[in-house]
Amino acid sequence: MLRLLSLALISGFLIAQQPAAPPPAAAQDQQPTFTVGTDYVSTPVLVFDRNNNYVAGIRADQFRLFDNGREQNIQVDVTFTPISLVICVQANSNVQGLLPQVKKIGNLISPLVVGDQGEVALIAYDHRIRVLQDFTSDANLVTEQVKKISPGSSSSRMVDAVVEGTRMLSTRPKSRRRIMLVIGETRDIASENRAREALVNLQLSNVLFYAVDMSRFMTTLTAPPPVGRPDPLPPAMHPLPAGVPSTPTTVAQAYGTNGGRAEFIPLLLEIYRDAKAIFKSNPIEVFTRGTGGTEFGFHSQRTLEEAISKVGEELHSDYTITYSPNNRGDMGFHEIVVDVTGRADVKSVRARPGYWLGPKAAQ
Repeated sequence: MLRLLSLALISGFLIAQQPAAPPPAAAQDQQPTFTVGTDYVSTPVLVFDRNNNYVAGIRADQFRLFDNGREQNIQVDVTFTPISLVICVQANSNVQGLLPQVKKIGNLISPLVVGDQGEVALIAYDHRIRVLQDFTSDANLVTEQVKKISPGSSSSRMVDAVVEGTRMLSTRPKSRRRIMLVIGETRDIASENRAREALVNLQLSNVLFYAVDMSRFMTTLTAPPPVGRPDPLPPAMHPLPAGVPSTPTTVAQAYGTNGGRAEFIPLLLEIYRDAKAIFKSNPIEVFTRGTGGTEFGFHSQRTLEEAISKVGEELHSDYTITYSPNNRGDMGFHEIVVDVTGRADVKSVRARPGYWLGPKAAQ
């Protein structure tokens, strides 16, 4: 029996809402909808200079955030918050040649990613979803369990593993950062859950998703950054929403110029509209970009270790921006644009692309 729930898909926060009034009888035969709202929106923010290095030391008053073109009153947290991390490792017959390399990462997780106050859980997946280690602060337990991972069947229920990992993270205190790291192929074989539902769960549970791809050998860490085609137009010639100044940062975020962001917005809209076909090729990319995380690749022990190190570096270099939207009445997709003022060394800013604020089709 299907039940309608009032949900707020707001960058990972699930807020109790009052149920919307039932639609008129004439509309009930078309598309049932419900209306949702939110109290707070949160997004991790990474700031880069012209050499693609992280920029530290930015003051809270130097950040500006626009929600659908309207500037928001924000709070910026630059302190490090204890981490709860779930690691999902593919353990089927397709990747048995790479598992010996994966088994050596146990000693890297605690110092590079989790820190002194963190905790880690471990999941292995093929046709089974096996919780090999529940949350623990003992790095030795995680190391021993990683070493015991062995290849299984040819199935790869990656989406189901993400759903299970999200369920585990949702039980952790809200004061902790909830992180998921998937090490495996980008494809899914035989999952029972849909990728769209997995993405919704990730965002509702405030999970930041990272992936280290076994199938993408020559990607971020093994090749130099792509050189984008220069934009022939000055920033002032790019139309932006009212109230958003045309700067190199805001133009890059809105149009994807040297940033690769704008082309993801139409895709994200289709995700929320339940266009299932878009997930068939690479749901991992949607999970990372939809939550504000990053996707890496590896082809050797060295590049795998570099990927783990890069994840830890990002987690210790980002800012967390929280705000209460002043435009809750705007239904539909809310695009988030973050800008930094007064810093000539800032080239680009990366944040969560946005969130969906009903009405939304019922399941």
